[in-house]
Amino acid sequence: MSAEAVDRVAVSGSRPTTPPQTSWFEFLLDEMLLEIHLQKSHPDPVPVQLIIQFLEQASKPSVNEQNQVQPPADNCKNRTLKLLALKAAAHLKWDLDVLEKGLTIPVLNMLLNELLCVSKVPPGVKHVDLDLSTLPPTTTMAVIIYNRWAIRTIVLSSFPEKQTKPGPHQMTMLNVVQQEKELTENILSVLKEQATDSIMVLEGALGLKKDFYIHTMRTLDLLAADPSTANGETESSTAGLKISADELHCQVHYDLGGIFFQQGCSDQLAYKKAREHFKHTRELLLKLDSTLRVHLDEKRLAGYWNACKALTGASDPSDTLFNPYGQINCLIKTHNYPALVEAFIKDNVSLSLPNHFRQSVLRELLHKVQQGEGELEEVSHKLCVCNAVRDTLQGEIPSVRFLQLLHKPNKYLVEFMLEVCTRSLDKDCSSETTKRNISIFLKTLCERLAEPHLVFMVTTHKLFTELLTEEQRKLLVDQVRKRSANINLSVKPLPSFYDIPATASINIGQLEQQLILCLDARRIRQILIELHSMAERPFWRINSKWEVPSDYINVILSIKDNLTKDLVYILMAKGLHCIAIKDFTHARQLFSACLELVTEFSPKLRQVMLNEMLLLEVRAHESAAAEGSNVKPQSDLVSRVRGYLEMRIHDLPLRQIVGEECVAFMLNWRENEYLTLQVPQQLVMNNPYIKLGQLLASTCKELPGPKESRRTAKELWEVVVQICSVSNQHKRNSDGRVSLIKQRESNMGILQRSRFITFVKKLREPLVLTTLISLFVRFHSIVRDDIVNEVTAEHLAIWPSTLANMQAVDVEAVAVTVKEIVTHALTLNPNNQSWLITQADIYFVTNLYSAALHFYLQAGVVCSDFFTKAVAPDIYNDQVLKRMIKCCSMLNCHTQVAVLCQFLREVDYMTAFKALQEQNSHDAMDSFYDYIWDVTILEYLTCILSLSDFLCLSL
Repeated sequence: MSAEAVDRVAVSGSRPTTPPQTSWFEFLLDEMLLEIHLQKSHPDPVPVQLIIQFLEQASKPSVNEQNQVQPPADNCKNRTLKLLALKAAAHLKWDLDVLEKGLTIPVLNMLLNELLCVSKVPPGVKHVDLDLSTLPPTTTMAVIIYNRWAIRTIVLSSFPEKQTKPGPHQMTMLNVVQQEKELTENILSVLKEQATDSIMVLEGALGLKKDFYIHTMRTLDLLAADPSTANGETESSTAGLKISADELHCQVHYDLGGIFFQQGCSDQLAYKKAREHFKHTRELLLKLDSTLRVHLDEKRLAGYWNACKALTGASDPSDTLFNPYGQINCLIKTHNYPALVEAFIKDNVSLSLPNHFRQSVLRELLHKVQQGEGELEEVSHKLCVCNAVRDTLQGEIPSVRFLQLLHKPNKYLVEFMLEVCTRSLDKDCSSETTKRNISIFLKTLCERLAEPHLVFMVTTHKLFTELLTEEQRKLLVDQVRKRSANINLSVKPLPSFYDIPATASINIGQLEQQLILCLDARRIRQILIELHSMAERPFWRINSKWEVPSDYINVILSIKDNLTKDLVYILMAKGLHCIAIKDFTHARQLFSACLELVTEFSPKLRQVMLNEMLLLEVRAHESAAAEGSNVKPQSDLVSRVRGYLEMRIHDLPLRQIVGEECVAFMLNWRENEYLTLQVPQQLVMNNPYIKLGQLLASTCKELPGPKESRRTAKELWEVVVQICSVSNQHKRNSDGRVSLIKQRESNMGILQRSRFITFVKKLREPLVLTTLISLFVRFHSIVRDDIVNEVTAEHLAIWPSTLANMQAVDVEAVAVTVKEIVTHALTLNPNNQSWLITQADIYFVTNLYSAALHFYLQAGVVCSDFFTKAVAPDIYNDQVLKRMIKCCSMLNCHTQVAVLCQFLREVDYMTAFKALQEQNSHDAMDSFYDYIWDVTILEYLTCILSLSDFLCLSL
């Protein structure tokens, strides 16, 4: 062995041995290894890292023999990896705090979707449509966990994050980071769209008073071994980790309070809802014993509670934790200022209020003084003194505001200072340090006072003589006398604090606040001129909520004059905000002023503003139509929309949403002739919304004819199929490994599915919506491939009956899309009989029988004037009646089954007889006998009732 080798062995032998990290594939080889690994005190890798590794490997795309990338295979290995990820999360007891810190939004989204899958949550069904009380306990808990995560993610995403600038070593990862950011934004947009549903699901969960059960490693093993056994065991409440109703309700109340508090910025009533949920959270926390399954940030809860009380003006005398804050806020709101001063003096002894809170109260009063409430000036002086004494007690220097106040004091103010010092100092319990600090304060006071008689008031006060020695007092009095002899009485007295002109920084802050709140274009311009005269900096950045479309950023920021740049940016941002809150009057004023400004120097920005003003008018007209207005748009507006769709300016930044809403506007007002014949073909090829609008217009135009054409319908069908398809794209990290992804939407479609749904929800025209519903119903029936349970709709014959590539279609996306379109259509017209039947069929084929029966009955109510007339046979045909019969049967309403059997063209005696034999019926049996008119059924009913009476008598 060489000398170098000997040295290496010696060095390696002297190091402490570190056990190698367990690799992910080892857990596949030994099914007991994961549980053993996680029970270690410091497992390496930790559970969240294992979850990432398992899901990353399970979602790796495969490559076939032709080198084509295929989606992840549904094989035993991948299913086991997903199960291992779920077991690692179960070991953490599904603690969302831990999972959110360790996992990104896309990974956690994938994990919770796997939890929904193994928990037998019906795919393609909105959670808000599920009856949680009838689901197995673990299924209910999976739905609750997912929706809790959804609203928590929305709240967390609203918090500002510091953007880190990548260094040179990070530049190779920029593409990966950007792709992950896009995926996260897509997930967030979906969660925000479904926020209302998630809130309703959690509010429904609060009504469940039973205990809950959540999957553990054991129940997940049972699912892998025998799903039917695990389900039955779970339903009988013998499997899973037990979560009491109070524990879960405490956590749900906290999460709901967070989302309502976040919504309070745009809806003041949401603060009251948040306060109620936080109130219930605090009550349940006091009720519960300390447990590991309630994960709350109690400091954040305290902050939420304090903020809600201040924002809603509510008071709670029993609230001892936040009583000082609540008391101060209550005194301010009730204008009880003497009591407010008294509270500040008492707090100098108790020290319960933090300094920053006391300073904020003083700033609020000073702001009111500046707004013209002069009667508060004396109160603000007193609070300033109280804060100065508090600072002195804690060994800090009094504020500049207090020192300025001493420039021109009066007798009453000095008396108040001495009173506060006396009451703030407990001579029996105060430390020597505290007494020394107060003595220093009194000495400073004497040195600052210019009037001899005021100095005499201090030096003769009892507190002064107690805290300072005789030598200190004599020395201080001699210094004051010498200074008084040198005072030049002809010198103009110094102004008081409120007579001193405000500094430039204070002026800038006040002007910036006015700029944020102002909606008058002329005043905005005036404020900006004043600001630019004080400081030369970009004032369009002072409010992070001011946003203009990214398409326009470069054009606006290229304006050379800084004042003009700020003015254009702020006018556009404020106008867009007014449009978002439907304040169209102010939006028109702001946009008109901006148009007048840019017309002078930039033809490009002039056209941009004209486009935005067109979008404003379109949205204003559509908003009025959604509220019930039947006023048709003026010909000038229609002409402007056509002009925009035909625009051919190449170097002009165009927002896609303008074209999207213009096309929706034309469809809603039945401008099918223009979309079909007059739109230039080049625009159709370049703008996906125009292409989609033209196909919809052409299909709708041909529908009413005697011979329904299938050429245009087939072209529209192919476009929609591409939108709902998936591709097998994948990406690699810098080290060559395939990173964690799922199947992506196909890039062959003219639109992403989310954008397509957004576009559809802007449509109101019944025929267009009926066409889309018909198309997706046919699409849904083909991908489900269930001839017995098909959904019905109008005009199904015009669509193809087969698909060329069934494997490329995202089946779940089709199911979700058809439900979203039908739901949107029914929100516009809840009395459309065809749409009601379609909605009922959708619920029927997904086994939601109660909801299906509800919509079948609603369709009958609409067409029969609440059943005062006969229901049309094309509405309640045999297929609908048979489905209503099955719904009643599955709901154990057997007497109603017998009644409905009479409405069939040929009475179904076998089903009626079988239903009447059922002993366990959940309907009001006797009350329905009056509605049986078929003699055969009446004879059978009489027979079985007589027999039952006979048996009862014989017993």
